[in-house]
Amino acid sequence: MSPLNNPKDWSWPFWAAVPLYPYGRRRTIRQEIVQDTIWTFDQLHGILYTIVPIRMTVVKLFGGGLLVYAPVAPTTECVRLVNELVAKHGEVKYILLPTSSGLEHKVFVGPFARRFPQAQVFVAPHQWSFPFNLPLSWLGFPQKRTQELPEDSSLAPFALEFDYAILDIDLGRGSFAEVALFHKRSRTLLVTDSILSVPVDPPEILQLDPYPLLFHARDNASETIEDNEDNRRKGWQRISLFALYFRPSALEVASIGQMFRDALKAPERSLKTYFGLFPFRWQATWKQAFDALRGQGRPFVAPILQILIFPQAPKQVLKWADTVASWDFQQIISCHFESLIKANPRQFRQAFAFLEKNLSSSESQPLLEEDLKFIQELEASLVKRGIATPAKEDV
Repeated sequence: MSPLNNPKDWSWPFWAAVPLYPYGRRRTIRQEIVQDTIWTFDQLHGILYTIVPIRMTVVKLFGGGLLVYAPVAPTTECVRLVNELVAKHGEVKYILLPTSSGLEHKVFVGPFARRFPQAQVFVAPHQWSFPFNLPLSWLGFPQKRTQELPEDSSLAPFALEFDYAILDIDLGRGSFAEVALFHKRSRTLLVTDSILSVPVDPPEILQLDPYPLLFHARDNASETIEDNEDNRRKGWQRISLFALYFRPSALEVASIGQMFRDALKAPERSLKTYFGLFPFRWQATWKQAFDALRGQGRPFVAPILQILIFPQAPKQVLKWADTVASWDFQQIISCHFESLIKANPRQFRQAFAFLEKNLSSSESQPLLEEDLKFIQELEASLVKRGIATPAKEDV
């Protein structure tokens, strides 16, 4: 569905709480995933034009009404698109925050709940905030309508239509929690950050303003890029490498001196172009790196979770993955990257094989070791400084 073309409807005045691109101007695209049953709402977020979708999913309840999983910014446009569903299918009854550590998801729950004052709000356990651990009511959550998800999913008021499993890892200074939610009738699994798939082409929400795609499609600061399908795809694939690896092996960063010398040659020097600053140098192998990352669209665990988070509790993660894989789903909706992943329980479970010993590469389809190097070095630095703890033994 095309967004409405009134820029006032895209305004998000509270962007400074989590100052990520596109700041105070957030557009929303709604897509119907399962006819008259499931819809996704895509917005954007990122840093320095390295932007990816952030996604809310809305599910129609059998008896009428809607369940909202991982709210996005409730702009006028977004709320209008939700209210179109409300008019047809009934009010928003439940709002789920399926993470404890994902500030980019948490920040929208309070404002979203205020726009739908009849909804009950359920949150993942062990919520925390940084730098001060504040009560949820201080973060804008409606105190009388907010409660923690029961550990036993059969006790939730929506238990007849959904099952869920909570992954809750104690990281010492906080927790990583994710609630995988299974909609039984449509055989659809909803996840937040644990699983994703990278599409070949840029998602529709990025096509509304292609400038970030074209920015990253350049090979140097002085190049002017034509806006066409190939260059948009090239920019998206490089953005994906940036977003997931931070510094993939095919990327070189120019020295500060060279970066400023190159900026003087840039055809345009403005705030939009970062005054011509473009320190990136891509080796010819970047495309092979993207193809290996994508793995023909297979679901996989993001590198930062593979290295920094899930190895902290491998047995716990695998037990959770086994529980999720016991459900009979045929598709997955993640909060980032590809909006609909056609995958079965076996493929989901296979994504966690990196936590297990004695698996060949053909079984586990691991990410390229050279592309993981930067995050591995980051982990070693955090462990050395006492900020992180060493990984537990693989299972």
